[in-house]
Amino acid sequence: MNLLEITRQTLATFRAHKMRIFLTMFGIVWGIASVILLVGLGRGFTVDQKERMESLGKDLVIVWGGRTSSQVGGLAAGREITLTVDDARQIRDECYLVKNVSPELRRAVPQVSQFNSANREVVGVWPAFQSFRSLRLSEGRLMTAEDESEGRRVVILGDAASKQLFPGKPAVGANLNIKSVPYTVIGVLEKKTQNSNYSGPDNDFLFAPYSAVSRDFPQPEKPGIVRGYVDDVVFEVSSPDQHEETVQQVRRSLGRSHHFDGQDKDALFVWDTMDGAKLVENIFSVITIFFGCVAIVTLCLGGIGVMNIMLVSVTERTREIGVRKALGATRRDILCQFFAESAILTVVSGALGLTFGVGLCAAMAAVPLPDFVPHPIVSGASIVASVLTLSVITLAAGMYPAQLAAEMAPVDSLRYE
Repeated sequence: MNLLEITRQTLATFRAHKMRIFLTMFGIVWGIASVILLVGLGRGFTVDQKERMESLGKDLVIVWGGRTSSQVGGLAAGREITLTVDDARQIRDECYLVKNVSPELRRAVPQVSQFNSANREVVGVWPAFQSFRSLRLSEGRLMTAEDESEGRRVVILGDAASKQLFPGKPAVGANLNIKSVPYTVIGVLEKKTQNSNYSGPDNDFLFAPYSAVSRDFPQPEKPGIVRGYVDDVVFEVSSPDQHEETVQQVRRSLGRSHHFDGQDKDALFVWDTMDGAKLVENIFSVITIFFGCVAIVTLCLGGIGVMNIMLVSVTERTREIGVRKALGATRRDILCQFFAESAILTVVSGALGLTFGVGLCAAMAAVPLPDFVPHPIVSGASIVASVLTLSVITLAAGMYPAQLAAEMAPVDSLRYE
């Protein structure tokens, strides 16, 4: 029996049982599509969360002053460590593993424009802060080294701050009184979608040169406030693979100037965002694997359906098998016939499932989705896993029923009612 004849008989069998074949194929199609879609969603979640983490800043470490927990050089434990702008300069000059650094000086002072007023935080930073904290402009320009060195009264508005102070009006180039001190708006930031922050979303703040903020809005006179006080110091590591060594280098450097042990974890409070990013990545990797396993099980259930249909088909066609053997059909002919039916069923279903799954992912990637739903990313690994699983299903679901049909004795088959 040639391939053309086998195909012709297979299609005739499918036409005779349209609904049964459709339902069986649907199980395979949905199984393949589930593998591609669920793994794609898992990868989409991973990429989406990574992008949201990078909106806070790339390879970022934030340092706050703490209290010492051990005695060093005759100094008692429990001393408060206050960070100053000199500490930021020291990190910049001494810590070669640090790529960029900036102090942060925050002042909650009133702002008044010609259209509205607000009482948002003004953040004094060095120009390097803008790059590693992912401050991207929608209009205007960023702060420059000259703005910082000359203490220019210029300010960049976060998206929410701009909408409040200049509702529906152009902000760049406008004057803004900050605690009665005139500043010029030089830029407005793009709206940021942040899932993490350490003092509030960047959309809410106004950013100005550190030198201008520290001069125009000096620290209040009270205990614990020292000359050059800053709220925190933020830095970018040169290599993410060395972030732990970089943090330890900063601890040792500040330990020398503030007289505390570099191993004292309480002397400085450090938030290493790369640790959090790795944790999130590991969590979503596990979720992706779980999604993939669930989808593979769904596909296997579809394969069980194929095997069940083929076993039913063998039982229903017992007399046909006996007649064909009596007319000279060989064991190989019967085996090829039933295996071909199973193979065609699974291969066609698999091709439809791959097309549907990839098409669905592409369609979801092309349309806007709610913030909590990521755009799925088609994974080559999921396609390979689907094809391999489908191959196993084809062999298992086709060969066993075909073997049963081929082993039937002609006399017993002809007597079957």
